[in-house]
Amino acid sequence: MTYEGPKSPGHSPRMSIDIAGIKLKNPVMAASGTFGYGEEFVRIVDLNRLGGIITKGISIKPMEGNSPPRIVETASGMINSIGLQNVGLQAFIRDKVPFLRQFKTPVIASIFGGTAGEFRELAKRLDDVPGIAGLEVNISCPNVAKGGVLFGADPKMAHLVVRTVKRSAHRPIIVKLSPNVTDITLIAKAVEEAGADGISLINTLMAMAVDPQSRRPLLDNIIGGLSGPAIKPVALRLVWEAVNAVQIPVIGIGGIMTPEDALEFIIAGACAVQVGTANFVNPNACVEIIDGIEAYLVKNGFQHINELVGSLRIP
Repeated sequence: MTYEGPKSPGHSPRMSIDIAGIKLKNPVMAASGTFGYGEEFVRIVDLNRLGGIITKGISIKPMEGNSPPRIVETASGMINSIGLQNVGLQAFIRDKVPFLRQFKTPVIASIFGGTAGEFRELAKRLDDVPGIAGLEVNISCPNVAKGGVLFGADPKMAHLVVRTVKRSAHRPIIVKLSPNVTDITLIAKAVEEAGADGISLINTLMAMAVDPQSRRPLLDNIIGGLSGPAIKPVALRLVWEAVNAVQIPVIGIGGIMTPEDALEFIIAGACAVQVGTANFVNPNACVEIIDGIEAYLVKNGFQHINELVGSLRIP
């Protein structure tokens, strides 16, 4: 479905939002890991149209990621086991940030580490880099000092990481939460208490796929992360729960392919959304979603996107 309501004379709804001081021209951002460092899309997408760009996750040292095969298509989605491949902090600052600074779109650097100390180092070294509007802290990674337990699966560890990053960075901190937990509200409250300026969710769901003929896993790493339309109902529910548990802004992620998908998250309370897997199918998905949201606002008489945020009607 495409919203085609004609614009009334003089009616141009405001799409801009503010997330803890990060000013976005609209609420649609490219999600981490699916948009590279922007360079891969620049000939196809007008990066100045986007609300924001979340960079591919950055670690202190370069990482090659997992061995292939590391992507497999599934019904209504895909499973990836890329393994957080990235160029490393030094190359990111030297080679990637200067390119991104050309555009009038806020850049949020995604960071991850295996210890709280690595998160601290990343936050500290990025704090003075021009062109970085904020940090997205990915706590869906294993704590190597604690036997591989995910930082984002334990409220105390999540609190520790966020508090550590907050002490080292003066820019806004958005914490990306994992859905692979028993109660998302406990983690959301823990990172809010630790000083998070916002929350983004969800990251991928743990999943696997098997080839019946060979009886072997389709991913070399066996287990990967499920994304795409298949996870949208789960993501929507978790976003709604988080919105009702914390006072800080919540950004919705998970299976957003169309304007309708994005609108569901916004109505449920998300102040913004991130588009991920859709970029692989349709590189111009973000722009089409932006246009669709604006057309919806016009058709339904909204003056500002904020009027729609959290407008879910519950009997």
